[in-house]
Amino acid sequence: MTDADPGLFGPRSVTWQMHGDPMMWIAGIRALYLQALHPRAVRGVMQNSDFRRDAWGRLMRTAHFVGTTTYGTTEAAERAGARVRKIHSMLRATDPDTGERYGVDEPGLLLWVHCAEIDSYLHVLRRSGFPLTDAQADRYIAEHRESARLVGLDPAAVPGDQEEMAAYFEKVRPELAAGAEARTVDDFLLHPPTHPLLVPARGLLWRRVAHLAYNSLPPYAHLLYGRPAPAPDTITRRLRATGSLLRCVPARVRWQLPPKHILRAMARLGPGSRPAPYKVGL
Repeated sequence: MTDADPGLFGPRSVTWQMHGDPMMWIAGIRALYLQALHPRAVRGVMQNSDFRRDAWGRLMRTAHFVGTTTYGTTEAAERAGARVRKIHSMLRATDPDTGERYGVDEPGLLLWVHCAEIDSYLHVLRRSGFPLTDAQADRYIAEHRESARLVGLDPAAVPGDQEEMAAYFEKVRPELAAGAEARTVDDFLLHPPTHPLLVPARGLLWRRVAHLAYNSLPPYAHLLYGRPAPAPDTITRRLRATGSLLRCVPARVRWQLPPKHILRAMARLGPGSRPAPYKVGL
């Protein structure tokens, strides 16, 4: 077991402990909301896929990529990165206002997608009660210069701590807008296609999840979407309550869901590699 490949991050990383938390799913939805506010980035998604038909597939592919790069072997992570880079290299989008054709693998667009994801994972987990000091939060952001490299970014050009991440968002804010594509994402997340028999459950469960993810966005995102959010203290209480509830579900039960990245990592590296919040500072 001691000679097994720990992968890109390994059990001693902040990433290893954080990504096993169930609030990652709500964080992923927040990331979609945030990513959709960059017109060039979201246009690349809309023009190269049927988002309304494949949104679940996109979310699951992102989750699989995060699981593979976090808990898989180094070889598996590098293969996943190469696959993403190859797909992105073949995709183009068109600006309807200027007619400009551009690649979806432009560094600026890749950087936006990366930062929206990492910021969302960190923000939602911390706000929902996952214990991280500022130093550990900085370490988490720095660790993900590796995941940025996998998708084709120069790690040196990627924010490496909270201060740099905040400066990046401040710089990019003038480029953000809630255009038609962002409205499509918003509408889908609030009213995803559902079998008629499951519509009541969608209203009771899914919409609450989507609203919680939306409410956790920064205030400028609420202004762009034009939909207000509750007071910050109220949102924090709801995130903490949701986190407490989801963390009551035994981890072994949660981790049984396919493709079982964490269980496979523990089988490879031994039971001591089990992710847990208290291990972040070890």
